[in-house]
Amino acid sequence: MGARTRGFAACPTSGFTNNPIAQYEGYYAVFYAFFASLGLEITVEASSNPGRLDMVMRFQGQVYIFEFKLVGDQADGSALRQIKEKDYAAPYRGKGEPIHLIGIEFSKTKRALLSWQVETV
Repeated sequence: MGARTRGFAACPTSGFTNNPIAQYEGYYAVFYAFFASLGLEITVEASSNPGRLDMVMRFQGQVYIFEFKLVGDQADGSALRQIKEKDYAAPYRGKGEPIHLIGIEFSKTKRALLSWQVETV
């Protein structure tokens, strides 16, 4: 079984099982499928003491932390704000690798990507 096949098999169902995708954060599955198909090291729904972040990707000695939010018609920065407020980067700081915080917001009503913000710590 190749890396791409394993990637899709590892996609958790909790983001979209019995849920209309447009009403929940199941949109992350599209991001997961894309990055997993490239054979990248991906962890979804990574749990830590302050909560559960949506997706972590490690690539070339760097860590990318993703949080996906469903918001109204206007981006409000809540995805990036949650990463920072809950300090989702804490478990990844020990190796001294660059950590990129990526907040991605989708519109509930437009069912489209509204914005993304990136901050490196």
